[in-house]
Amino acid sequence: MSGTAAEQLIEMDGVEKVFSVRRKEGRLRRVRHEVRAVDGITFRVPRGEMVGYIGPNGAGKSTTIKMLTGILVPSGGRLRVAGIDPARERTRLARRIGVVFGQRTTLWWDLPLKDSYELVRRMYRVPDARYRDNLARCVELLDLAPLLDVPVRQLSLGQRMRGDIAAALLHDPEVLYLDEPTIGLDVVSKAKVREFLREVNAERGTTVLLTTHDLTDIEQLCRRVMVIDHGRLVYDGRLDGLRAAGEGERTLVVDLARELPPIEGVPGARTVKVAGPRQWLVFPAGQSAAPLVAAVAERYPLVDLSVREPDIEDVIAKLYAGGRGGVM
Repeated sequence: MSGTAAEQLIEMDGVEKVFSVRRKEGRLRRVRHEVRAVDGITFRVPRGEMVGYIGPNGAGKSTTIKMLTGILVPSGGRLRVAGIDPARERTRLARRIGVVFGQRTTLWWDLPLKDSYELVRRMYRVPDARYRDNLARCVELLDLAPLLDVPVRQLSLGQRMRGDIAAALLHDPEVLYLDEPTIGLDVVSKAKVREFLREVNAERGTTVLLTTHDLTDIEQLCRRVMVIDHGRLVYDGRLDGLRAAGEGERTLVVDLARELPPIEGVPGARTVKVAGPRQWLVFPAGQSAAPLVAAVAERYPLVDLSVREPDIEDVIAKLYAGGRGGVM
């Protein structure tokens, strides 16, 4: 949350989105109900930051992104992107943002990929020199050269996702919204996309808001993560802090000089597994490992050790189950 107001590229203050739906009650009666897809969310994203925005299906992630792009109008609160009200100046904002919406392509289905890019250039009025430089860079880093003459409808999901990411960056947007950017990609392609996003963020200062169900994306790309559940922000902070907030456990893997009974008497830790001279001790994620290491080294013939972080998926599942609203 650091930075002055002028440096905050995305600003949300108490933003709400309420939908009115009719539900059948009884045989003939339909009753109107209000559904709060987004319920009073407040956060800031400074220029150049890459933030993970995660939550279960139906939590309000897509609704938030659609309000940030001007597709939906908030029911309440204040929202600004690069100083612009998205709902009032959607066309002006479009020139400053890039969007990749998961399964929905922005490319032209029956045109070769390169023709789609040419249309993007004309729509955004990208100068020729800048367009050529941006396209060449995207083609190289995303391995798109073999695909440029292929109609979009013939691309696999993973190929199309890479094509969509390139299209979203051809006009040098200040903000990039990504929804499941590595869906359908193999391991090698995922690594290429992640490296590409890191370079775009580092070299050009592009602000990135990333939603994904692949938590490896979050771990490898984002230092800050926001967790949304039932329309409310339940966590906003560093990734390592999320593990502590979700009451996860870290694991101290100890290699002893010889096989011994389970390690006991180490405050704050308990032994959960023994396999020969190797033992596994767990302790709260928010606790420092240093005192535990010192206690083990003092009392046991220690050869080697390592600390393993809690699985991020388990941490987030606990956060949802615990209903820890307001954990910031």
